[in-house]
Amino acid sequence: MKKLLPLFLVMVSFCAISQNELPKVDMTTLDGNPINSQELSTDNSVVVVSLWATWCVPCIKELDAISEMYQDWQEETNVKLYAVSIDDSRGVKRVKPLVNGKGWDYTILLDTNNDFKRALGAATVPLTLLVKNNEIVYRHSGYSPGAEMELYEKIKEFSAN
Repeated sequence: MKKLLPLFLVMVSFCAISQNELPKVDMTTLDGNPINSQELSTDNSVVVVSLWATWCVPCIKELDAISEMYQDWQEETNVKLYAVSIDDSRGVKRVKPLVNGKGWDYTILLDTNNDFKRALGAATVPLTLLVKNNEIVYRHSGYSPGAEMELYEKIKEFSAN
């Protein structure tokens, strides 16, 4: 029993550390080019990773709200947003028309098999992450009006560090 306790503590610590790291998952861009999630945050800047779907009304509301301020956010903090669609292979055909219709200026990625969503342990969408140097520094599930301002405050906080 005494030998198992230290092993257990090491395993718990490892799990806690590994959950803060952005998982390594292959996805595709809207144009069909492969990209690995580890390529999203390669320097010291903060990136927003937003998991969403075309059928998710709160997801679209959140991305619309951010879109209104995104250019200002970029100018002030140099933040970049990756909107990761979790639409499956049947629903993915609706992603490009929706994005074009909304005029979103985000990099859109496709996670049609939900590998990235699963690796993050995401139960629902929207899920918004702030990532810096491939480490998840902030995580928020769901959306309510005004949440984008909380996100912006977190972006500024982690951009300053």
